[in-house]
Amino acid sequence: MRPKLVVGVSMLSALLGAGSCIGIVWGVSSALNPVSKPGLLAFATLLLPIASIIFASIFVYRHTARRRKLQAFITAVLATILTLAIFVIATILSARRGTTDPPQTNQPHSIT
Repeated sequence: MRPKLVVGVSMLSALLGAGSCIGIVWGVSSALNPVSKPGLLAFATLLLPIASIIFASIFVYRHTARRRKLQAFITAVLATILTLAIFVIATILSARRGTTDPPQTNQPHSIT
């Protein structure tokens, strides 16, 4: 088994797939409309990580001599976990921070 190949390719796949997806979504959302209304382009960018994971699995399958299916499966699972972790981290880092002041209400002030 080649653990360096499996881990390295999984990390590269996750970085390229999730990074390209996040970059496109941030670029489009900052230029056009907020991410709260994702369009078809935002959903289509999720195909990039999927394609990256499939390509990484095929790459590992073709470059190993023994236990090909197991190593390809481990690569796909590890790349998927890393991709989801990158998405979660990007969501946390890009979250808008709320103000610490309580919301103002429009109540009439009494004059005394």
